[in-house]
Amino acid sequence: MSPVTDRLPVFPWDRLEPYKATATSHPDGIVDLSVGTPVDPVPAAIQRALTDAADSPGYPTVWGTVALRDAIAGWVERRLGAREVGHAQVLPVVGSKELVAALPTQLGLGPGDRVAFPRLAYPTYEVGARLARAEPVAYDEDLFADDAKLAAFDPAGLRLLWLNSPSNPTGRVMSADELRRAVAWARRHGVLLVSDECYLELGWDAEPVSVLREDVCGGSFDGLVAVHSLSKRSNLAGYRAAFLAGDAAVLGELLVIRKHSGLMTPAPVQAATVVALGDDTHVAEQRERYARRRAALRGALEAYGFRIEHSEASLYLWATRDEPCWETVGDLAGRGILVAPGDFYGPAGERFVRVAVTATDERVAAAVARLKD
Repeated sequence: MSPVTDRLPVFPWDRLEPYKATATSHPDGIVDLSVGTPVDPVPAAIQRALTDAADSPGYPTVWGTVALRDAIAGWVERRLGAREVGHAQVLPVVGSKELVAALPTQLGLGPGDRVAFPRLAYPTYEVGARLARAEPVAYDEDLFADDAKLAAFDPAGLRLLWLNSPSNPTGRVMSADELRRAVAWARRHGVLLVSDECYLELGWDAEPVSVLREDVCGGSFDGLVAVHSLSKRSNLAGYRAAFLAGDAAVLGELLVIRKHSGLMTPAPVQAATVVALGDDTHVAEQRERYARRRAALRGALEAYGFRIEHSEASLYLWATRDEPCWETVGDLAGRGILVAPGDFYGPAGERFVRVAVTATDERVAAAVARLKD
C-alpha cells in the first residue's frame, strides 16, 4: 500500500525556507508577511473567559455547550443576516483548516466523486479532496458571474462545491448576485455547497455577504453550509475556534461522525468563543489596526512598482510586478521582507505574491521604509 502522502502535493511552505533564511539575515531582522498569522493580543475578556474555565476536568461535547450554540446561532442571525437559526443548524469545529481538510472524507466522498474549488485557492481544498481519493476540480473565480463558463461547467459526479469569499489569496468578494447564482446552480444539480467565509468581517473596498443571508439563500439553508473562524476577527488562531452553520441534515450527519472521531473543541475554548462572539467592539478595534497596516503596505508596494489586484477584503494584498513570483519573493527577501509566492495557490498565481497585513505596526513600518530605499 502506498503512503497517503503520495497523494498530496509538497507542503508549500517548506519551499519558502531558503528565502526566509535570507530575509532573517537582514541587519534589522525579518518582516514576515507570508503566513498571515495574528500578532496582536487576544482581547482581555476572551482571555479571562478561557482562564475562568480552565478547571474543566471532564470531556467536552462535540456539539458544544448550550451557551456556545446560543452564541453561534445568535451571531449568525445578527451578523450574517440569517433568520431563526436553531441549535441543529450550528456545529463547533476544531479550527477551520481541520474541517476543510477532513470534510470530503467525513461526507463519505471517494473515488468517482468530484470536489470543486476556485482555481486560485487555499491549497487545503485540494488536499481534502485528495485525502478522500476524490477528484479535485478547479474552476475560474468568476464562474458564477459568467454565463458561458457556468453553462460549460460539468456537474457530473460533483458532490462538493467550495466557495471562498472573501478569497484567500486574492481578497476577491463575490457579489450577492453571484452567490444567489451559485446557490441556485448547486441546488439544481444536487451538489452540496460549502462557503468558506472566514474573512467575512474584514471587508475594505466591498462588503462581503454570507451565502446564508436570507435574500441569498431564499430563507432556506437546504444544501448549504458556511464555515467561519475566530482566528482573524478575534486573534484566536492559537485557540482553534471555528464553527459551521447551515443545513441541519448535513450538520447532523457530521455531528455523528465527529462524535465517533472525538473531534471536540476544548471546554475552555468553548467558553472563550461565547465571549468572543458576543462582543463586536474588539472586532472593530482589530479591523482598524489591519486597515492602517493595509493602507501603509499598499501605498509602499505601489510606489515600489507593484500592481494590486482584487484585495477588496481579507488580510492580504494580491500583488504583481508582472514577473515570475519567485523572482519577486527573492527580491523582497533581499530586503528582509518575506511574502508568499502566488503559485502556492495554484498555477494561475505564478506571477503574483500574497502579502499579509498581519505584522505588528513596527514591522510594517520597517517594511515600508525598506521599500523606499
